[in-house]
Amino acid sequence: MNSFDSWPALLVVDVEGNGTNPPDLVEIAALPVRAGQPDTTAAGAWLIRPERPVTARAVGIHGLTNAVLADKPAWAELADQVHDFLGQDWICAHNAHVDYRELLRHLPKWEPAGVIDTLRLARATYKNLPSYSLDALIKHVAPDLSQAPRVGRHRATYDAYATAQLLLAMATHYETWDQVVAAAVPPGLPGAPEPEQEPTLW
Repeated sequence: MNSFDSWPALLVVDVEGNGTNPPDLVEIAALPVRAGQPDTTAAGAWLIRPERPVTARAVGIHGLTNAVLADKPAWAELADQVHDFLGQDWICAHNAHVDYRELLRHLPKWEPAGVIDTLRLARATYKNLPSYSLDALIKHVAPDLSQAPRVGRHRATYDAYATAQLLLAMATHYETWDQVVAAAVPPGLPGAPEPEQEPTLW
């Protein structure tokens, strides 16, 4: 990458749900990336008491039990704070359709400047990997996770940090921010490059 300084304001986000369909959010992390580094000092992280109980399957994934969340704020108490924190910055997530969809469902008046998907970026950057899951990419790229939150995989703060490090590692394969955008923003999501129009006579 020629210069991370040219990047717009960007938050790497991750959300965890309670396992219902559609899910209630139980955890959100939003980690700023500044000057080519994740800025943990300015990160946002929220635990949320869901309206419906956390399913056993979801507990088995992220470990957030109903007891852990019982004294946490409900979404209605946090929505404005999360909305203000996200602002109109770009967001980045792994398999970003999911995180973007759930954040938008919970924050219907929010709209980011753009959506970077590290899953899409990984498929463009590393051809023919057997898997592009977050675990597979962590193994393939071997990013420095020594400063990651100690809560472990499948917690929003850890996954956001790992995703940020993967994004920065993959970005070094591209010369400009616009090239990253072209490779990483899914069609139809905010920030997607406009398709080139065929010239016409009028």
